[in-house]
Amino acid sequence: MTSNSRPKLSPVKDSAFMSRREWIAFLAVAAVILVAFPALLDAFRLNLVGKYLTYAFVALGLVLCWGYGGILSLGEGVFFGIGGYCIAMFLKLEASNPEATKIQSTPGIPDFMDWNQITALPWLWWPFHSLSFAIIAVIAAPAITALIVGAAMFKRRVGGVYFAIITQAIAAILTILIVGQQGYTGGINGITDLRTLKGWDIRTDHAKEILYFLNAGLLMACMLFAQFIKRSKYGRVLIAMRGKEDRVRFSGYNVANFKIFVFCLAAVFAAIGGAMFTLQVGFMSPSFVGIVPSIEMVIYTAVGGRESIFGAIWGTLLVNFAKTSFSESFPELWLFGLGALYIGVVMAFPDGLAGLWNTYVQPLFDRLLTGRQASSASRDNASLPPKAPAE
Repeated sequence: MTSNSRPKLSPVKDSAFMSRREWIAFLAVAAVILVAFPALLDAFRLNLVGKYLTYAFVALGLVLCWGYGGILSLGEGVFFGIGGYCIAMFLKLEASNPEATKIQSTPGIPDFMDWNQITALPWLWWPFHSLSFAIIAVIAAPAITALIVGAAMFKRRVGGVYFAIITQAIAAILTILIVGQQGYTGGINGITDLRTLKGWDIRTDHAKEILYFLNAGLLMACMLFAQFIKRSKYGRVLIAMRGKEDRVRFSGYNVANFKIFVFCLAAVFAAIGGAMFTLQVGFMSPSFVGIVPSIEMVIYTAVGGRESIFGAIWGTLLVNFAKTSFSESFPELWLFGLGALYIGVVMAFPDGLAGLWNTYVQPLFDRLLTGRQASSASRDNASLPPKAPAE
């Protein structure tokens, strides 16, 4: 073997896109999200679940970035916010046409700009008159941001707790920037009063139901893409990097480039979730960008199982259902409970719900299935006529 040649990675035992168990898990998630929730919940509750599912995009990206790549990012709220603000800027400009803003001092600009004595639309806002540009920006802006941050960190081999702290600092800086530039970003209130998308009223129950299914469809597509990454050679390199990064580097792989790619992919997933959040909820504010929401997003992944694509979805739903229920009854204690939940899961159940399922529940199903198959085989054998003795 020459010094420049790379060793071939041994193939995984099951080279199929999904195993039977994974197909069952995927179909279970799809059935609950696409069938059970729409059939059982009213418009308000369904929209609330749709909001929860936008966080699942972030959890899905963290499964790849943290669970498989070993890169703990505590600033995913930054990318969630970038995606949300890109769509919010387009929707706000559509809602700020000269007719709707004729009572302002300067008609044709967002109301918060008029309140802050800005008399012309800033140049940064002009491209967001186009929906196509806004959609491209949802993908490109977080990817470019993650590329810059990732290249600056990973090329210098910054990782572990240092990278986590740096991403926290970036989330804090962006929050301060958004709040401080009130005339350009809406400040602490964010961008609100979003009404229509190309003339289509997104505030009606029917529109929210359509947006829910669009959100669910995009989530299913991202789950399949994450599964593709997991089963590919790239996914195996990620797992190898997580365990023995130096060994992978000495084998000839550019570890920094692999890390940058998965970090950018997680950022794009988070931004798609942020864009769908803005469409379904009708606003975007810096309260979804900072350190606290970013840590909550990590908790969703930890509770569901940081190495489980499907567990991340269940973890997101479970934690948010609990947050909605208990924060109403114990508003002052909920954050302490959330922190205790994260510490408890990491210490006692490091693989989350997925680990509990695989360790305790799945073996019961396997034994039950094996017992039924053995029983069926014995009945079939008993029903066969006895063989004639050989002459």
